[in-house]
Amino acid sequence: MTVEPADDAEPRDVVRGISTTVLRRLDIAAAMNLAKMAPKAQQTLEDVTRTLDASAEAAGRLLAAEGVSERYLAMLAAAYAAMAESGAPAPVPWLARLIERRPETIKDHLKKARRDGYLGTLAGKAGGEVTDKAKAVLDSMASAEG
Repeated sequence: MTVEPADDAEPRDVVRGISTTVLRRLDIAAAMNLAKMAPKAQQTLEDVTRTLDASAEAAGRLLAAEGVSERYLAMLAAAYAAMAESGAPAPVPWLARLIERRPETIKDHLKKARRDGYLGTLAGKAGGEVTDKAKAVLDSMASAEG
């Protein structure tokens, strides 16, 4: 472990160095455990991102092939809900980029998905939940493929 002064640290604080009080507060064992978990967490994050990207791209292919169909709206709702659940800071622009449409267009499609019953709301939480109606459409798509 290396302790270095911050770029904006006061020179008088740097000269004094770190106090033993501060050193005693450091949880080295917890820091080591976090460091050991970091590669696995990074891999998990990359896997989730790949899955979300693939889901959004599939929605884009459906949009290109079928227009704003029930299959597209169900897939869009699922991708949006998963992105919001994953903590994505801006799921609409992310979806827009992957579906190759403007964010305003995606917002309109999400509103339609809500109106048509594919995307429910969660009080006090961004995103939404995939409804039973959307799940039924997604299940029928999965069984048609398999």
